[in-house]
Amino acid sequence: MGVRWLCRSGRRLPCGIMMRFGLSPLSGSGLVLCCLLLGAVQSYALELNLKDSKGTCLFAKWEMNFTVSYETTDKTFKTVTISEPHNVTYNGSSCGDDQSSAKIAVQFGSAVSWNVTFTKEASYYFIDNILLSYNTSDNTTFPGAANKGSVAVNSSQRVKVPLNDIFRCNSLLTFKVDSVVQNYWDVHLQAFVQNGTVSKEEFVCEEDKPVTTVAPIIHSTVPSPTTTPTPTPTAIPTPKVGNYSVTNGNATCLLATMGLQLNLTEEKVSFVLNVNPTTTNFTGSCQPQTAQLRLNNSQIKYLDFIFAVKSENRFYLKEVNVSMYMANGSVFSTANNNLSFWDAPLGSSYMCNKEQVISVSRMFQINTFNLKVQPFNVTKGKYSTAQECSLDDDTILIPIIVGAGLSGLIIVIVIAYLIGRRKSYAGYQTL
Repeated sequence: MGVRWLCRSGRRLPCGIMMRFGLSPLSGSGLVLCCLLLGAVQSYALELNLKDSKGTCLFAKWEMNFTVSYETTDKTFKTVTISEPHNVTYNGSSCGDDQSSAKIAVQFGSAVSWNVTFTKEASYYFIDNILLSYNTSDNTTFPGAANKGSVAVNSSQRVKVPLNDIFRCNSLLTFKVDSVVQNYWDVHLQAFVQNGTVSKEEFVCEEDKPVTTVAPIIHSTVPSPTTTPTPTPTAIPTPKVGNYSVTNGNATCLLATMGLQLNLTEEKVSFVLNVNPTTTNFTGSCQPQTAQLRLNNSQIKYLDFIFAVKSENRFYLKEVNVSMYMANGSVFSTANNNLSFWDAPLGSSYMCNKEQVISVSRMFQINTFNLKVQPFNVTKGKYSTAQECSLDDDTILIPIIVGAGLSGLIIVIVIAYLIGRRKSYAGYQTL
């Protein structure tokens, strides 16, 4: 059977930067591995349409990039990102059948190769194994690498998909093994395509499914005509405080501790979402003049905090980008790159225990609680001395209290004097 394929690659800049260093195994959707870094690093789209005599037998369209941290000959660590679309080949890709597995094979020049295999069982196909190999002997991709040779990063995860469905996962899927970070998003694939035609039926990953909250059913008696029940507003709990960090090589370059509450107000949609740190992934990146922290979970496609350095050796929160999945299946996105919050000197941290409000747009704001952040000059993975926000600064209350007390004392003295003088005045008496 003759096999031929059609492939396309093109350059695209995602709408934010992201990078995550804590990770989880593949979740229910599980597909590919997953992790980090979008935006500041270029990415590219790939499309593979593998065909046999019946038509399409394996279809895949996805985006990905990789970052590899390696030691150099001068004992420092460098991080490279494999994201250039040129010199990409697809040798070794195969359709598979009932007895043999299908495979997508991608080569990035001579330095990196990436393979994913699929198997078929009964009425399902499985994403079985993903193998990433890179060769540090390639001086162009890994300049100054101390240890020369090939390194393989393997992940064995079984993702079960109905045989005639196309797997779809637009969300960022993240995975990190040792010093390798991999990114996958906007994934559409179908192995063992039936009758040569790609299916229109989608099997959606868990990350793309909107989270819906079902209101509890309350049984109550019907009030009498003279009784008008007054609805009691439900108090919104304070969000849990999460700890987030970003590393550059082996060193921590960004620290953040905060409780986050997202507020969206539209004509048709309005809700408040507390960010749960235990189910939230975080990534990021650090540059000399900018630093970025990105959060994402099943409801938040991405939430970016981007910091910048001022000319007077101070840092501040310059930009916030957000994209969230709505209950009706739509996506809400907004951004603001002209903010000025969390201002503090370089080499120190910024702290604000009181609730703060960041207005990103007319419809979207972020409330922060117990905030502490340091995006630059982190030493030994710990916060430096903090500059407190004005809301936490209680020193201004002292002169206010003293002044109010003195004013009250003067008023009391004046009133007492007037009353005493009135009583002591008797006027002229008749003899």
